[in-house]
Amino acid sequence: MRPRGDGTQTGVSAKLNTFDVTSLVVGSIIGADVYVATAIGARLVGPSSLLVWVLAGAMAMVIALSFSYCVMILPKVGGPYAYVKAVAGPFPGFIVGWGLLLAEWFSLAVFPVAFTQYFLALDPGIDDLGKALLKAVFIAIILVTNLIGVKAAGRVNDVLTVAKLSPLLLIVLGGIAFLALQPGQFAGNLVPFFTGDFSAFGRALVLIFWAYAGFELSTLPTDEVIQPRKTIPRAILMGMVIVIAFYFLTNFFVIGTVGGRALGASSSPLVDAARATFSSPALLTSVIVLVVGVGALLSITGADESGTVGTSRLAYAMSIDGLLPEVFSRKQKRFRTPYLGLIILCVTAYVASLMGTLSDLISSAVFLLAFVYFATCFSTIFLERMHPRLSSGLRWKVAIPVVGMFFSVVLMGLVSPRLIGISLVLLAIGIPIYTFFSPQKELVELKDAFWSPEAISRRAYLQGQRFLAYPLRAIKRLMRRRSAS
Repeated sequence: MRPRGDGTQTGVSAKLNTFDVTSLVVGSIIGADVYVATAIGARLVGPSSLLVWVLAGAMAMVIALSFSYCVMILPKVGGPYAYVKAVAGPFPGFIVGWGLLLAEWFSLAVFPVAFTQYFLALDPGIDDLGKALLKAVFIAIILVTNLIGVKAAGRVNDVLTVAKLSPLLLIVLGGIAFLALQPGQFAGNLVPFFTGDFSAFGRALVLIFWAYAGFELSTLPTDEVIQPRKTIPRAILMGMVIVIAFYFLTNFFVIGTVGGRALGASSSPLVDAARATFSSPALLTSVIVLVVGVGALLSITGADESGTVGTSRLAYAMSIDGLLPEVFSRKQKRFRTPYLGLIILCVTAYVASLMGTLSDLISSAVFLLAFVYFATCFSTIFLERMHPRLSSGLRWKVAIPVVGMFFSVVLMGLVSPRLIGISLVLLAIGIPIYTFFSPQKELVELKDAFWSPEAISRRAYLQGQRFLAYPLRAIKRLMRRRSAS
């Protein structure tokens, strides 16, 4: 049975339209990042971080369009590392894939830190040992969930998704009421609008850009898309506009209710926004803070679970391509999950969460992502030249990837030299792994199964159900029912 674009099951492949692909784009980007990154920009540049959210989204949109060109020229070949491999050979492809794996690994380490911060907002009396144990429990839950391959039933998943989105809806609705009832205080919280200097603006851009990452692991099955040369770029533009608007509105109401200065000192911004917005009566405030806090914890857990699935899938794909040791593609007999790869990813991510701060982990991830983006945009130009017939219908064939390369260089240059050094050392560690441990031989049978139409459709369906993509699907189902009646 193949999943259709509207989430139902069918025995025949159903073509994905613009709405379907848009939901894939939104589902691949938006997770719990908004719970993590909201206060970061305000801490550095105050309310002007709203401009940074728009700028970072525009940069991500251009880079995502470059990725879409690669997907249309070489569909279903394995992502950034495969595009670079097709242009420059196996070793450059491995380095890009290794860099992407490291970037996603850094992102996995962000969420235990964020989970702990929001947990402390609800129960502040936890010491350093308790924080370490809390992170360990969090990682253990993620690991066990991925090892046994538990998939929530449809209605349970619906309930969890509503629980994740409800706090954000409360913040937005509360922010609208706050703006209507106390417009003076709301406006006062937005001044001074510009704080910090150019250097702080650059750091904010790096940290906020992280919230837009995710499209590099997205599933875009081009042979199942209606008129992919038109549909995919259009869906990326629409999806990115939705993501930018969502991030902007959430941050606008959070900053307007809490204030730039107070938000800068916050480690759990949405909980603080709930306290500021619903300041009375006390019982109502406590209930709403609890709802927002629990929603944040659920969202962060779900985001890390999805991130672990995506990262382990990347390691698995590289392993069956012969670019990583076979240990990353070795599956547990009962649950058919790559258990050794998952254990390695989760244990090392836990260690990173103990050693790194939120800002350092995110900045390192962005540097490595920007490196991957640069290589992919660069490869786009050569893929177009190698396959002129396949790329003949693409607009702005050179301009888009060139601008994407420029944005990638800007992001890399804004990261601190210390973190650049750490990231380069980690990249260099990949060289002996490739040289001495990688078989450099494809596991053909596993590769055929991984890239089968059924597997790709299943991954696309799951991606289209994530977080903000879920209400988009619900809207589509409602529209179908109304048109049918």
